[in-house]
Amino acid sequence: MVITFHPEGVCASEIQIEVEDGIVQKVKFIGGCPGSAQGIAQLVEGMEVGEVINRLQGIPCRHRETSCPDQLAKALKQQ
Repeated sequence: MVITFHPEGVCASEIQIEVEDGIVQKVKFIGGCPGSAQGIAQLVEGMEVGEVINRLQGIPCRHRETSCPDQLAKALKQQ
């Protein structure tokens, strides 16, 4: 399954996520901080969806209440 998510309150304009059998196969952030986004994507690939959600939800970015990792968790929760 491929999820296309449009995050709110962050620099990235879109997150594309491929999930198969409850495992995150691929993540791609469109926009945002390329190094951080690519790092997050590499770290979560191969992880169970629930584990990604548990680790990333609620992480803020600077003065914002959300972040790209938090938005990734929200996208996965909506699947």
